Amino acid sequence: MVHLVQQALNALQLGSVYALIALGYTMVYGILRLINFAHGDIFMVSAYLGVFAAGFFLSFRHAPLWLAFILTMLVSMIGTATLAVIIERVAYRPLRNAPRVSLVITALGAGLFLENFTLATMGAEPRKMPALIPVVNIDLAGVTVSTIQILIVVVSVVVMLILDTIVMKTMTGMAMRAISFDKNVVPLMGVPLDRIISLTFAIGSSVAAAGGILYGIAYPVIDPYMGIRIGWWAFIAAVVGGIGNVRGAMIGAYILGFVEIFTPLVLPSSTYRDFVAFSILLLFLVSKPTGILGRPSVQKV
Repeated sequence: MVHLVQQALNALQLGSVYALIALGYTMVYGILRLINFAHGDIFMVSAYLGVFAAGFFLSFRHAPLWLAFILTMLVSMIGTATLAVIIERVAYRPLRNAPRVSLVITALGAGLFLENFTLATMGAEPRKMPALIPVVNIDLAGVTVSTIQILIVVVSVVVMLILDTIVMKTMTGMAMRAISFDKNVVPLMGVPLDRIISLTFAIGSSVAAAGGILYGIAYPVIDPYMGIRIGWWAFIAAVVGGIGNVRGAMIGAYILGFVEIFTPLVLPSSTYRDFVAFSILLLFLVSKPTGILGRPSVQKV
């Protein structure tokens, strides 16, 4: 029993990171019906920005760790948001009225560009994220809870609550939801379409950057290919939860977190994790394509 509770805590930690990444997929799909395949690589770039920012802030001897952590996260979020806006402006906006397959291919190309650019400039050698948080293990009735696990879950929940509030209770969120219903009519009501779409990319990517820093703290090995597998798992989480629905993406991410952690306990090897995850995706696509909280889109005739 203690072992199961321990694994459940690990699943919560991993699911929290997946949730932060899945939100970017679901936000962009919600307004543009675009699967932004570059999002996993944007997450990878955020981790690299975190490595350099953390190294810089920790070079100040008297700087407290908590301050270095906050500044590192801010630098990574701002840098990643800027990158996402540039990609949207240069690669996606000119194709907004093109066939959807053109956008999908462009998104794949943008992801490959980021991956190979990072490989060419940083090299294939993995980088180590500096320790921003002192690791203290707390024993609770045989279950070990680390300060990193607490930090990841708490920060993720706070970020998700803030994002949910922005989407559901602010004028910006209302504009985002209006665009998701009909982006052709919304400009007639005075909503700045381009600005809201750019803002959506910026918010989704900055949330993924928070996930990148937390992931780097928990699993401190950063390499140019890290965004591929994690990005796919976050994408599956968004689809399972109902892509286009912010709360659904959160639920799907925690489901995938539990799948990844508990699969090796049920099946003989951890290599079955991808098989299980993609099987779940296929089951949802066949039986409930809209996911857990998604709604079928209405086609006007």
